[in-house]
Amino acid sequence: MSTVVLDTITGKSTATTITIGSTPVVSSSANSMTIRGEGTAQTSIQQGLCKAWVHAHQHDRQDSFNIASQTDSSTGDYTFTYTNNFSSESYCAAASNQSTRNGQGLYVGNFATSTFRINPSNSSGSPADYNTTTILSGDLA
Repeated sequence: MSTVVLDTITGKSTATTITIGSTPVVSSSANSMTIRGEGTAQTSIQQGLCKAWVHAHQHDRQDSFNIASQTDSSTGDYTFTYTNNFSSESYCAAASNQSTRNGQGLYVGNFATSTFRINPSNSSGSPADYNTTTILSGDLA
C-alpha cells in the first residue's frame, strides 16, 4: 500500500477538475465544489450536506450536530439553538416523532437564523417519547 501526501491536487487538463478514468468526478470554483452524480448531473457538495440534526428523548437531548442548546418552553415545546447560525431563515427541515400515545402531532417551525422550535405533543399535551429533526439544507452564515 502506498501513501500520497500533498497539499494541492490540480487537474492535468483543467486545473479545477479531477478525473478518474475518463469521468470528471469533482469540480471546484471559489467557495463551491460539485461532484458528478448520475449521468452528467452535478451535485453541489456544500448544498447537499446536512447542516444540523437533533435526537431528543422527551426533554433530554440524546445526540445532535450543530445544536448548542435546548430550551424547554413548556410541556413538549422546545427551542433549539444552533452552534453555527444560518445565513437566513429560508432553510428546510424534516422531523419525525415516535410515541406510545394516541393523537400524536408534530410542529416544526419558528425558523430563525439562530434557532428553531419543535412541539411534538399529543392532544393531552404529553410530549412524544422520541423526536428527531434534521435541517436538510440551507446556507450557514
